[in-house]
Amino acid sequence: MSFMSTLPAQDTLSRRTFLAALGTATAAGPAVAADSRDAPRAAGTASIEADVLVVGGGTAGAIAAIQAGRLGARTVLVESGSQLGGTLSTGGVDYPGLFHAWGRQIIAGIGWDLVTQTAALTASPLPDFSVPTGRWHWKHQVRIHGGLYAAVAEDACLKAGVQLRYYETPLAAEPAPGGGFRVRLAGKGLQADVAARTIVDCTGSATVAGLLGLPRLREEVTQPGTLIYRLGGYDIAKLDLPALDAAAKAAVADGKLLSVDFRHNLRGFLSSGGENSTHVPGADSTTSASHTKANLDGRQGLVRMMRFLKAHPGFETLDIERLQAETGVRETFRIDGETRVSVDDYTSGRVFPDAVAFAFYPVDLHDEKGIRPKPLAEGVVPTVPLGALIPKGSRDFLVAGRCVSSDRLANSGLRVQASCMAMGQAAGAAAALAAKSGTTPAKVPLADLRMVLQSHGAIVPGS
Repeated sequence: MSFMSTLPAQDTLSRRTFLAALGTATAAGPAVAADSRDAPRAAGTASIEADVLVVGGGTAGAIAAIQAGRLGARTVLVESGSQLGGTLSTGGVDYPGLFHAWGRQIIAGIGWDLVTQTAALTASPLPDFSVPTGRWHWKHQVRIHGGLYAAVAEDACLKAGVQLRYYETPLAAEPAPGGGFRVRLAGKGLQADVAARTIVDCTGSATVAGLLGLPRLREEVTQPGTLIYRLGGYDIAKLDLPALDAAAKAAVADGKLLSVDFRHNLRGFLSSGGENSTHVPGADSTTSASHTKANLDGRQGLVRMMRFLKAHPGFETLDIERLQAETGVRETFRIDGETRVSVDDYTSGRVFPDAVAFAFYPVDLHDEKGIRPKPLAEGVVPTVPLGALIPKGSRDFLVAGRCVSSDRLANSGLRVQASCMAMGQAAGAAAALAAKSGTTPAKVPLADLRMVLQSHGAIVPGS
């Protein structure tokens, strides 16, 4: 039996009947003429057909949708939040990278275009990519306004003919007879049934893959998340840092602070005002319940830090200069793909036969003790194979972004924005080509895929 026939119809109750049941409407009260506001508010159901359905509008998903749309595919992009960009915008990691390695650009295409357009609109300078960064990889990250990036990406989607659907999430999915999928979406005040020829899952948690029963991987303990905020209104040069260190240690012992609230390094936290210097253990965006908890935990950490600092000399004018709406999440599910990128593959710069993108970032695993990035050896540039974007045993289905098939250490480097953008463009192109030719992404001729990517500005290994 199809899931479409098993979902219960929504019971409806008129406002007057509801009030009567509460005893509010009485015989003594005058009759009130019904109007449209008193009508039952049943959720409507839309029917949508798509060549490519992209689920998740983060750093990978927005690029995948734009690429598919520019290739003429009927493309639908579903995002559970209010804007595109994901970690870059809503999560506040508004310094995407790394697009360059060892003196040359290794990731370009749609993502790079959107980043540089955003930077140009605010006259934000680009780093000097000709200067080696050494161990300080962050020097090549591009500082932009995350909210503006979301708007620029949205504009590109609309110009590519992408149908944007915010505030919706997949409720169920099943293979359709003859190929493709049927997906039930739930949103505010409505549901939608999508008949999609190809799906690109860019949810970060491989959510649609999970609904379809495709194999996924997850660690028993995942990396902590971060609620990004920046404090101001104090002069670190005038603070009694030894006294603050002692007070923080006592507050942790008393349970008034958690050491992860300042990532075990109060002086580092104060020097940056916070920013990316907090940890939220167990942060998980897989379900609405776990995502709610991640946000609550992140904000509780902020409140603890504010109250602690405010009680000490030098913080009389403490202020919040920046506060993100959501806790950023680093790790949930990954797919078990036709190819799994290992940390040895990643750190050796293995060029896979079906490589469709480059990646570049240190091995960057966060844990309960903090973080110690491990830079790649000079000259090493990892690659991403198409097989790592395709779950084992699947048809008409790809992923892009954080849920790429990889082991944990490789994933800690692959999950960053520039690499996710490159994966998104490759997945969007493969999905569109597969839908147009009536085949599955794994069977799209690699030469054709690479040629299309290059024609749209991407840098492709082996080309």
